[in-house]
This record gives sequence, C-alpha cells and structure tokens, in this order.
Amino acid sequence: MPHDYQFCFGPWNLSEGQDPYGPTTRPTQTFDWKLAQLKSLGFAAMMFHDDDAVPDIDQKSAAQILREAGELKRRLDGEGIVAEMVAPRLWFSPHTIDGAYTSNDPEHRRYAIERSLRTIDIARVLGTDLIVLWLAREGTYVREAKDPARAVEHLVTALDRMLAHDPTIRLAIEPKPNEPMDHAYVPTIGHALALATLTRDPKRVGALIESAHCILAGLDPGDEIAFAMAFGKLWSLHLNDQNGLKFDQDKPFGSTNLRSAFDQVRVLERNGYGRQGEYVCFDVHPFRTTRPEHWLAHLDNSRRTFLRLVDKVRSFDEARARELVAARDYQALDQLVIEHLLGPA
Repeated sequence: MPHDYQFCFGPWNLSEGQDPYGPTTRPTQTFDWKLAQLKSLGFAAMMFHDDDAVPDIDQKSAAQILREAGELKRRLDGEGIVAEMVAPRLWFSPHTIDGAYTSNDPEHRRYAIERSLRTIDIARVLGTDLIVLWLAREGTYVREAKDPARAVEHLVTALDRMLAHDPTIRLAIEPKPNEPMDHAYVPTIGHALALATLTRDPKRVGALIESAHCILAGLDPGDEIAFAMAFGKLWSLHLNDQNGLKFDQDKPFGSTNLRSAFDQVRVLERNGYGRQGEYVCFDVHPFRTTRPEHWLAHLDNSRRTFLRLVDKVRSFDEARARELVAARDYQALDQLVIEHLLGPA
C-alpha cells in the first residue's frame, strides 16, 4: 500500500553542531542550500520560524516584512515546496529574558504579542494557516518570581490577540516541561488543550506534539498523540527520540526506543493522521560528531524508519492481538509485538 504521508523539516534541523559546551563542528550553510536539500530527500514542506522567513525581523518595517515574505513565497512556489507552519522565535530576544507572553514586564509582553502578530502576517503570505507556539520561556527559574494563575491570564490574552488578528489562523501549542526554563507553565498536551478552552475561539487552538518533549515529561509519546487526536487537536507533529530525562536531544526517530516509535506510528495509522493534510515533521539534529558529507543522514534515516514502521504497523496481526486482549493474555501480546519487530528468525 502507498504510505500516503507528507514529510517536513525545518532549516534548524540542519544544524552546524554547536552545543552549550563547544563551537560548531561543521561549516555554516546558507538557507538556500538547506532549502535545496528538502526535495532531494523526499520532503514536501518546510517549517519556518518568523526570522527564518524574514531575517532580522525586529529591524524591519511591516511593509519590509511582507515584501520579503512574498519573495520567499515565490521561491517556495518555484521549488514546489509548501510552508507547513510559521512560529514566532520568542526565546532569543533581550525582550524575553523573563518570559515572552508571561514576562513580568508589560512592555516585554507587548513586544511578544506584536511579534506574534507579524508572524501571522508572514504565515498568511506564505499560504499556511498554522501558527506554532513553543512557549519556551513561559515559566520560571524561581517559582515565587511569578504568579502562575496570572501567567495563565497573560497566555490567554496573547492567544486571544492572535485569534482576533486573523479569523482564519489556527494556533498549535507545542508543550515542553522544562529547558530552557526550570519549569514550564504548559508542560503537557493536557495543559495545552485546557488552555485552549479559555480562549475566545477554542476550536482554533490545538496542539503540536514532539516525541522528546513527552519523554522529558515522563509520558509516553504514543499516549499523548492519541490524547490530542481524540480531541481532533493534533495539527502537527515533531517525531524524534530521546535518551531518558535529560536535555532535549532531538535524536533521529526510532534511534533509542524502536518499540515506542512503532507505537507512535500505530496510533497515527489507527486514527487517520494525515487525512486532513497534516504533515509528518521530523525535529531531529545531526550528532555533533557528524561529518559534513553525512549531514543529511539523520533526516533521511528518520523518514526511512518511519516508512518501515508504517509497513510494520500495517502487517501487524491485529486480529491475533484482539484475541489476546480478549483473553487478557498480555504476556503473549507483548511477545507478539517483540517478534513482529524482530522479523523472521
């Protein structure tokens, strides 16, 4: 059977190897080079931060932003590439040291909202209705420094301003429990969907799930995916992997826990992900040790693993699995999955 999935990645997924403890290990590549790799790997769409689409966005007028977004749109159309989403990059600015939408400084909160509105303008030009909000600095290092109930009010105010700015856009919240903040105010999909209910238009506020973020919260990515899909709220997806409760690793999909990856694909298959045009996005990074000549392997490998697991899910003996569930023979069900993933002896 054809796989029927469309794939996506962002320019940040071709990183140069810098980490908090050391410099880059690969030469800097241009955005044009990164864009050219997309179609060669079988990807149809690209994710954007606002300043990926319009560099130095804070230094430009509204007219300049729209003009440069239009130039990018023409380039994408020429390459046959779709913009999957646009996200405001609110964690780099000196105005967001203490948070963006939840900063204690009202001027900084205004900055965050205004930049988010410009992001929506860019998305409109690029032809996507999806705005992703990674609430990176919406939390605290010291719990007494902010009022968490008031922080929820600030978040709702920001979401409402965005929803009012364009009646066609959708907001997908990407939760993460920590890093860069010690603790985040919206750490899980449940928190994100609860926050949506307080907004002026809950139907237009949904979620993006990242596998590693679920693991960092001590949760199962497949269960989080199913939870969001049960509400009809899984509008995008960042598949990757994570080795335990540590920093966000963005490892290639399935590279640490192949069974968890199988379960994630099975949930997507069983609940019809992609039928409404949703993309499978990989938020993965090359290992710091990767040589420039192997720069694309992590993306190619993630896509290959996903498609192999689609085949595994579709060939899994679901009838036998149902029999074992009915008999409450979970031990045999466990082994059925293991042997299916291992393949013929």
